[in-house]
Amino acid sequence: MSGSPVLYHCPQTRSGTTFWMNEELGDVCDVKIVDFKKNDQKNADFVAINPMGKLPALVHDGVVVTEAAAICAYLADAFSERGLAPAQNDAKRGAYFRWMFFAPSCIEPAMIDIFNKRRNENPASIGYGNSEIVIAAAKSALENGDYILGDTFSAADVVFGSTLNFAMMFGAFEKEEPFVSYTERLMARPAVQRCNEKNAAIMKDLGWE
Repeated sequence: MSGSPVLYHCPQTRSGTTFWMNEELGDVCDVKIVDFKKNDQKNADFVAINPMGKLPALVHDGVVVTEAAAICAYLADAFSERGLAPAQNDAKRGAYFRWMFFAPSCIEPAMIDIFNKRRNENPASIGYGNSEIVIAAAKSALENGDYILGDTFSAADVVFGSTLNFAMMFGAFEKEEPFVSYTERLMARPAVQRCNEKNAAIMKDLGWE
């Protein structure tokens, strides 16, 4: 593929995960701002890209990718020379995908259960079980080192870490180990600091201050 991917982003949305991923890759995307406070994500032009009318979305040489985890996985492979995804023949690729997609498919619904004070009494009937099972599983993902893949930072940490950080920030998950040390390690990364600075500038330009 050729040409820069176009990433549709707005601060304080799920596109923050992909915005961070873009910075980890060295700012490879052409970032287009969609002002969700003006409901621009529901405009016909954007809905033609993502019928959900939600951020984020990525367009690369005519290929459309939506959902934050899928975009991060796509970008990691599209720019494989940056080393944020295990190679196709690397045994670590299984754990990489496992925990990357665990975040939206298990952590996010568990967060909603906790926010709504809802308990799944029959966890076998639901794919993610219940919040207790999810939290225990999430802790197990961090048993082998500083990152999901042990000593190696990857796109899985971008997705898993941003979701986990959000869960603790809003009180869905307790601020406990190993979650605290892990997210502090991630939030101190230079790419995250650049994202924070850029998002602050974007919000100022949008008149959100």
